[in-house]
Amino acid sequence: MSKSVRPIAVQILDKEYRVACEPGEEAQLITAAKFLDDRMRDIRGTGKVIGTDRIAVMAALNIANELLAQKERASDDAASVGTRVRDLRDRIEVALNESNQLEL
Repeated sequence: MSKSVRPIAVQILDKEYRVACEPGEEAQLITAAKFLDDRMRDIRGTGKVIGTDRIAVMAALNIANELLAQKERASDDAASVGTRVRDLRDRIEVALNESNQLEL
């Protein structure tokens, strides 16, 4: 561990964890730990999953699934934007060509 990295204490399901953290990233780590704690509490609250390990795995799977779905949506959005840009470029080229034809 480099000298600039220091341990930060976070609480998840009433248990303290010390996590190595780069300077300036403390707030992000605390926010991530709070997010995970909330998700794990939601899962525990359903009563369907028992045991901290199982709750953690379910939370991780749910978060990973959401991340992958978001990446897929972002990829689809990027492809859609690319298609629209190409369509607009083609329309502009047609308009410019028609304008040039009129000048001749």
